[in-house]
Amino acid sequence: MKTDINTIRNLAHLARLEFNETKEQEMLSDLNKILNWMEQLNELNTDNVEPLIHMSEEVNVMREDFAKNTVTHEEALRNAPKKDSDYFRVPKVME
Repeated sequence: MKTDINTIRNLAHLARLEFNETKEQEMLSDLNKILNWMEQLNELNTDNVEPLIHMSEEVNVMREDFAKNTVTHEEALRNAPKKDSDYFRVPKVME
């Protein structure tokens, strides 16, 4: 599959990117290399291959998550630019 310069310009417009002519040619070349590589992958027989759920057999090694109060209600309100008794005052967002 080959792409052309108009495809690059359309993608750049959608992504809100601007390229000069040199960069457009580089992007065109890179995109064609990626698409050619994907075509090679499509030639592989994957009929008996299970889809991957995870990239490795590693188990979650993060710490356990415990809810705890680190700042009291009063301490949090103390630094608020605007407050109203027990609540933060924020600008109205919706009408």
